[in-house]
Amino acid sequence: MSTRPLRVAIVGAGPAGIYAADSLMKSETAQDPGVSIDLFERMPAPFGLIRYGVAPDHPRIKGIVTALHKVLDKPQVRLFGHVDFGTDITMDDMRRMYDAVIFSTGAVADRAMRIPGIDLDGSFGAAEFVGWYDGHPDFPRTWPLDAEKVAVLGLGNVSLDVARVLAKTADELLVTEIPDNVYEGLKSNKAKEIHVFGRRGPAQAKFSPLELKELDHSKSIEVVVDEADLQYDEASITERASSKILDTVVKIIEGYAVREDTGRPHKLFIHFFENPVEILGEDGKVIGLRTERTELDGKGGVRGTGKFTEWPIGAVYRAVGYRSDELSGVPFDPRTAVVPNELGRVLADGAPVPGVYATGWIKRGPVGLIGHTKRDSAETVSCVLEDHAAGALPPTIDPRDEAIVEFLEAKNHPYTTWEGWYRLDSHERKLGEPHGRERVKLVEREDMIAASRDD
Repeated sequence: MSTRPLRVAIVGAGPAGIYAADSLMKSETAQDPGVSIDLFERMPAPFGLIRYGVAPDHPRIKGIVTALHKVLDKPQVRLFGHVDFGTDITMDDMRRMYDAVIFSTGAVADRAMRIPGIDLDGSFGAAEFVGWYDGHPDFPRTWPLDAEKVAVLGLGNVSLDVARVLAKTADELLVTEIPDNVYEGLKSNKAKEIHVFGRRGPAQAKFSPLELKELDHSKSIEVVVDEADLQYDEASITERASSKILDTVVKIIEGYAVREDTGRPHKLFIHFFENPVEILGEDGKVIGLRTERTELDGKGGVRGTGKFTEWPIGAVYRAVGYRSDELSGVPFDPRTAVVPNELGRVLADGAPVPGVYATGWIKRGPVGLIGHTKRDSAETVSCVLEDHAAGALPPTIDPRDEAIVEFLEAKNHPYTTWEGWYRLDSHERKLGEPHGRERVKLVEREDMIAASRDD
């Protein structure tokens, strides 16, 4: 083993990458011989999913940033923002300067959904919409919100986020950190009915209790569930009895089903046992959705009944999962959209690639809540430390801390830093002060870089 600090590059400065850095700093190796960690992020700002994937009206979840701040404040960690792996820096560059590379790039693209009509005008991926309302620089600055009746496909938390944002008024969301262009866009939103569709039942829904309860916090949203959808087979009952969280979710759904209409202006319908089979169109535009009624099969799954319903719908959002993008020079399984790995060690043709690791969604797929990434990152880091102790990491040509700075400055690349994040954070908060808001998020990449840098 070398007597110098272990040099680790982490590609992706979202929760998974930051938790990996935290695990490294809590290890015995961090004490002797020490660790030196550089986080690379293609966005000018850190925090990944927290900044660009969590709905703006989720302040509790965004509070996780406070814990992530404490990690990035440590002297062993540096942030290099606005550095795109595969373009600004390659795997060969990484190998030259680091003992180990951990990929934690997450997932930002929509998973494909193959039903007729999916490409019609008015058919959207939920990830695109989330990117818009969260002010992601790589997504559109405007969004068409002219449909009065909207469908959201999926029974997960992302579908509820999308439905809730569509059902709320712009002024309700003004108190959040939404960018100005998003507020202006939401003011023109014509949606009066939002219909959430899922092919399975209440006991198979992937909602969290918090997400479901938050629907009722808005004075604009009337949640509607048909009592006929409250169906359970033996497998559903067993599953519900074994999970307090699931039982809570089902109880909330049952409460919505039996509640009297309170007269709130926007209706949010949650339809169970309705499998979307076709998006209907006319002149290239969405005009409806066809679903097939399903029924429980006695084993916790569902089967089709052959009964179809056509719903008059003007826009469709598919919230059926995210998909990771392939990384240049890194093994990738296009079927599962993850990096092949064993406990976090990246595999090529079934064998570990020395010094290359993965954590988070690029490792296991887009499943689990943000907090679940802690255990996942710890597992990956343990592999890094085992390989380091065994002398199994490849030799590093230039392990100096200054090497990466010299590399980026030689390319005249305008990277951002952790200190720059503090400047950007302060700038966004000052933008919000005159309006009584915590912050107003900058959207343009150039504006974020300018606010982050003092040159």
